[in-house]
Formats: sequence, structure tokens, C-alpha cells
Amino acid sequence: MHKTASEAAVFVRRLSELAPPTAGIEVVLAPPFTSLQAAAQAASPSFPFTLAAQNLYWEDKGAFTGEVSAPMLADLGCRYVILGHSERRQFFGEQDEGISRKVRAALRHGLRPILCLGESLGERDAGQTESIVTGQLARCLEGVSKDEILQVTIAYEPIWAIGTGRAATPAQAMAVHETLRRTLAGGWGSEAGQQVRILYGGSVTPENVEVFLAAPQIDGALVGGACLDPQSFATICSLAQRLAGSRGH
Repeated sequence: MHKTASEAAVFVRRLSELAPPTAGIEVVLAPPFTSLQAAAQAASPSFPFTLAAQNLYWEDKGAFTGEVSAPMLADLGCRYVILGHSERRQFFGEQDEGISRKVRAALRHGLRPILCLGESLGERDAGQTESIVTGQLARCLEGVSKDEILQVTIAYEPIWAIGTGRAATPAQAMAVHETLRRTLAGGWGSEAGQQVRILYGGSVTPENVEVFLAAPQIDGALVGGACLDPQSFATICSLAQRLAGSRGH
């Protein structure tokens, strides 16, 4: 819940001035619902980005005061939607079953879900990380077909690392990403295990993003606080683009 519509427009214009061309990487911005249109209108050809929403409701329309539907977001030009974020789970009581309904609603309307999952510190200390994340993955993607799964992006965000300044180590993140890929391959086939993008999120900064993006199992970053400042986020974009160029993709 950052940036009014006017602040979002200023942010996008400033980011367009600071950020490098985006060849080789995909940059996705997810402002609040009230700022989606302003961000899109402030876009510059010099800095193309893709628009995402932070959430949606699973019904297409109806008497659901305060909610926002997939058709509404698609009509605004959104291509992605973040679902199951830890803050939605923690503060608003979202459960895997409801998140699964949201995933299917997004896919029905051509939106690509960015599905967030991750364990708490207590669960990690108890050795439950693998069972927690694979269980979340299976429940949240129930009913998703082999074709649809390729439209889904997974974001591993260990709850204990979000906004705490305590990022997971690349080795910790890679281990979970490998587990998720095995689970995807087992449930949806080897193509899904190889091609579904898996992002890391959790205290990502300009100082540590390179070590995550350099890891072979990590396809990108879900950036939180570090993206609120245009200079900080432009630096992250620049590092990502440089690394993509060195990898040849």
C-alpha cells in the first residue's frame, strides 16, 4: 500500500529516466489498484514494463463490495496478478483453497498469476520447509492443467525474510527452488519443471540481487521495499539486464 496515483505516475516517469533499456529482461510493476491506470499512462517507450495487480477476487462480477475482478484488471491492461502474498495470508486470513480459486479466475481471463509461497521461521527451524512449500504449491494449483501451468510464475518468499533485512542465502533459496521444480515436474510434467519461472522474494536489495539472479535455479526476483525508490529499482534492473546479457538470455 504505497504510492497514490499521482505518486505512481511520478515514480514511473523517474524510473524511465534512470533505468536502462529492458532488452533481455522482463520488468513487471505492481502498484495498488488505484494507481494501475496512472502507472500505465505514465509509461515511456524508453522503459517498457508489464503491469501487474497485487490481488483479485475469484468472481467475475457481483455484489462483492470492495473487491476487484480479473476482467476489471485485464481491461486496465494488466498482464500479471500477484496471488497468495504472505501479507494477504497473514493479515487477511487468505487460505490455499481461496488462492486456488483466484489462480483459476486469473487464468480464465488471460492473466498470468504470480503465486507466492513460503515458510515461517518456526517452520524452517522445525525442518518443515519442503513439506510447507510443496503443500502450498499443490493446493494453490489444484485444477490447473498442463497447458495452464506454463502461464504461472512461482515466487518463493520465505516469510522470515520479508522486510526483515534477513535474506535467505542463495543456497537456501536454490534448495527450495529445486524442490519446487521437482514438484512441478511430478505434477505437471518435465516441461513444467523446466519452464515455469520461479522467482525469489525476501529482502532483495541492489546489494544482494546479483547473487540470487546468478543462481541457475532462480529466474528472477520479487522485489519489495527496494523497489519503492526509483534509483534503487533502476539499479536492480541494470544488474539483472547485465547478468541476462552475460548468460545469453
